[in-house]
Amino acid sequence: MSNIVVTGANGFIGKNLVAHLKATGYENVVEITRATTAKQLEDALKEATFIFHLAGINRPDHDAEFMEGNRDFTTTIVETLKQHNKACPLLITSSTQAERDNLYGESKRAGEEVVRNYSDTTDAATYIYRLPNVFGKWCKPNYNSAVATFCHNVSRGLDITVNDPTVVMSLVYVDDVIEEFVAAMNGEGNREGDFYAISKVHTKTLSEIVELIYSFKASREERAIPTMTDAFTKALYSTYLSYLPEDDFSYPLKMNVDARGSFTEFIRTADRGQVSINVSKPGITKGNHWHHTKNEKFLVVSGNGVIRFRKIGSEDIIEYFVSGEKLEVVDIPVGYTHNIENLGETDMVTVMWVNEMFDPTRPDTMFLEV
Repeated sequence: MSNIVVTGANGFIGKNLVAHLKATGYENVVEITRATTAKQLEDALKEATFIFHLAGINRPDHDAEFMEGNRDFTTTIVETLKQHNKACPLLITSSTQAERDNLYGESKRAGEEVVRNYSDTTDAATYIYRLPNVFGKWCKPNYNSAVATFCHNVSRGLDITVNDPTVVMSLVYVDDVIEEFVAAMNGEGNREGDFYAISKVHTKTLSEIVELIYSFKASREERAIPTMTDAFTKALYSTYLSYLPEDDFSYPLKMNVDARGSFTEFIRTADRGQVSINVSKPGITKGNHWHHTKNEKFLVVSGNGVIRFRKIGSEDIIEYFVSGEKLEVVDIPVGYTHNIENLGETDMVTVMWVNEMFDPTRPDTMFLEV
């Protein structure tokens, strides 16, 4: 039976790790926090089969706390293990700041050395990760993460301060960090020289990060979504959404309403087209037009009706009967005039995708009765 100990379990990375472990079937996860007593820590370490040592100090009230939190607490852990003749695998989060000459960096290097000595004297497997900037959900804003602060403030319409937009940041996404940590626990960590590392590292300037975050806020008005094929943009957008105020998860759309029903644009993208929601009242027919290049997909999700086609130059009418009781996508090929009629007694709701955003200067829509 595995007994996984996580120090710093209430911290940003710790919280993500504990949540993932519990969600993926690891039942015996012991969370070590500031509230944990010395006796509780000792009991947990005695039974540990793997230790994630994520606790540390980076914003102390007094300089001495750097060594106390980053070296001395690590020493307490390894000495306790030695006292109980434990050679337990141990993963520790250090920082790229360990390469620098400052109090924080010195204390992180000291913690690393404690772990190396523990490995040398016990032959225990150890994993030292010098992490760059980590971003993702549950990181504390206005503390030590620029990304968390930017996402929090921009989502609330608050000002942000960027002293030098050309500063280059190396960043790793918390989900990638957790994936790598679990791999290390299973003996498959990504070793690079003397340390272990997250394989997916993003290099961005502050101006690039800020521009993206502001675009996420604007996307509601523009009914846009970011480019999800870019790994950093995808991760940053997920991060941004996690900082939305809890009373601001929803946003209105402009409904174009008339006696026939309504038509509402939902999502617009330059490279993946546009999605809209069409509501037709009973007995109403919409459409009666054709396109040269523009193509569409119709999906009736509520009600029932018929989609009719007639190829330009032909008199033959083709009918596809559609219903929310049986979800079925109907392609709308170019060169066919088409319409959609509500045959039911209730509103018919159709999700419509078109391969390009509507351009009023080039509508590519020729009206012609089916």
